[in-house]
Amino acid sequence: MMYEKVLEATNWLKPKMPCHPTTAIVLGTGLGRLAEEIDVTLSIEYKDIPHFPVSTVEGHSGRLLFGKLGNKDILAMQGRFHFYEGYSMQEVTFPIRVMYELGIKTLFVSNAAGGTNPSFSIGDLMIITDHINLFPEHPLHGPNYPTGPRFPDMSEVYDHELIQLADTIAAEKGIKVQHGVYLGTQGPTFETPAEYRMFHILGADAVGMSTVPETIVAHHCGLRVFGVSIITDLGIEGKIVEVSHEEVQEAANAVQPLMADIMREMINRN
Repeated sequence: MMYEKVLEATNWLKPKMPCHPTTAIVLGTGLGRLAEEIDVTLSIEYKDIPHFPVSTVEGHSGRLLFGKLGNKDILAMQGRFHFYEGYSMQEVTFPIRVMYELGIKTLFVSNAAGGTNPSFSIGDLMIITDHINLFPEHPLHGPNYPTGPRFPDMSEVYDHELIQLADTIAAEKGIKVQHGVYLGTQGPTFETPAEYRMFHILGADAVGMSTVPETIVAHHCGLRVFGVSIITDLGIEGKIVEVSHEEVQEAANAVQPLMADIMREMINRN
């Protein structure tokens, strides 16, 4: 049973924890550099944690970090897992289950995404207000975990108060932010122009290959969730160009300090 494995990983980590954070961050593509903002007191390789998957994607370091961001204790995933790597949804969301068991109450998720909203530009920060799940496997498929109901309500997955706080901080710091709907798809291919058009028609402002499964499981566990996408390429007619993973990382790295600024302040005030 996967739940027993979650508890085994939790029990392995608990005695090693140098602090007891209630906030966690998932650092995605090109955003692992936010770890430089963290005063790390303990770094654990994923491969050393019982039952933990190991990230296979360039730009994803593969470490669990304990430390301080500003004046708050935090737990951070430096590198995440993706369905396209061949993992099951149970494995992709395994760390979120462990975070909950370790006492995490609030989860910050970040990603790089392709923009489908014509008003977006490369380098924009998009606060996620909702999502569309187009993954072929649901992260809650199978026996229900005791952390939440069989049929979770999804009317407010991304915490409204945290979104308002982010808007306030961005305004104070003069950082431009967008709001939008994130669409999660399997990958690993970037989208075709026709797919980008379809996703925009469906109501998506940005599209990526992560975040949705993690968010669903966090919500099922009762965690407050705040999500942000860095728009690293554009799927907008007339603006679509060939894109590589390296270019996505570069675009994410360029705007990462702004995202770090907002998240640090949010965590300190939360």
